[in-house]
Amino acid sequence: MKKILVTGGCGYIGSHTIVDLIQNGFEIISIDNNSRSSTLLLEGIEKITGKKIKNYKVDLCDFNDTHAVFEENDDIAGIIHFAAFKAVGESVQKPLMYFENNLLSLINLLKCVELFKVPHFVFSSSCTVYGNPDNIPVTEETPTKPAESPYGYTKQMGEQIIGEFAKANKHIRCILLRYFNPAGAHPSALIGELPIDKPQNLVPVITQSAIGKLPGITVFGDQYPTRDGSCVRDFIHVCDLAHAHTLALQYLIHNGNTANPEIFNLGTGSGITVLETIHTFEKVTGVKLHYTIGPNRPGDVVAIYANNDKAKKILGWDPVYKLDDIMSTAWKWEQKLKDDEKLFTGKNIGLN
Repeated sequence: MKKILVTGGCGYIGSHTIVDLIQNGFEIISIDNNSRSSTLLLEGIEKITGKKIKNYKVDLCDFNDTHAVFEENDDIAGIIHFAAFKAVGESVQKPLMYFENNLLSLINLLKCVELFKVPHFVFSSSCTVYGNPDNIPVTEETPTKPAESPYGYTKQMGEQIIGEFAKANKHIRCILLRYFNPAGAHPSALIGELPIDKPQNLVPVITQSAIGKLPGITVFGDQYPTRDGSCVRDFIHVCDLAHAHTLALQYLIHNGNTANPEIFNLGTGSGITVLETIHTFEKVTGVKLHYTIGPNRPGDVVAIYANNDKAKKILGWDPVYKLDDIMSTAWKWEQKLKDDEKLFTGKNIGLN
């Protein structure tokens, strides 16, 4: 079994990816300082897989502490790097915090990759690198435009840093995974998205509104040049997204990549508006939602969805979950949270 380091392993996408990696024969360790996550998701991983995951509560912005993890684990065969701040709206309000955290953590991690000669590196990037594209769906060759938020800029800069790093370290093979809008939860409802404070992403806003944690939903703008005036997004089930990371790692291990770094879009290939998303939840669950139309939100891209042909052809990746599945699993997870008060409140699990 090859040992894989997952940074941000206690987070939403990280936890689902750990499950998929274990189910495909990998040994996993995690680094997560739990500033925006909880080790309770590791308990869910253990219930699903029967494997207990060791998490190092380390801030990747601290090089010495990060280096110590690699000294203790000198047999790491690959890294999947999720750990980052990710709220678009917050990044607009606190840009320096996002630049410092997201870029310094990446640089420190790559220093250790170089020092310890870790051969394979997968980076969690984002469709935000495309900015407001001129044409959709976007392909991997679509030109990147100015990002709409500091968060988006950190992903653009992260890709550039890895690109230069790969040029100087040709023996270290890298993949950049640009994914669109992760949503949903594991079908077991043992792990899922666990937002801190008020959620920033649409689907947990929907489910928290439906369960009564939030008073309602604000749709940010209904005058965009789209089907119904609301923004268009490409929602991808988190389990499909997780499996793509496993496939990317296997692709690197078997020396498949021809470019270094190589880029893949991870989306369903179809766009859905915010209002359509709300109505899909109502249809799937039978729960009527209360929503109001608000002003446009700074940092929001008008419309974007993926052309995923490259990931399908080269990685053999094919999303299996539909939007209905996203909504049903997200709702099942939200109901589970309500049954488990310590998860539901978020205040008794060390979140800060």
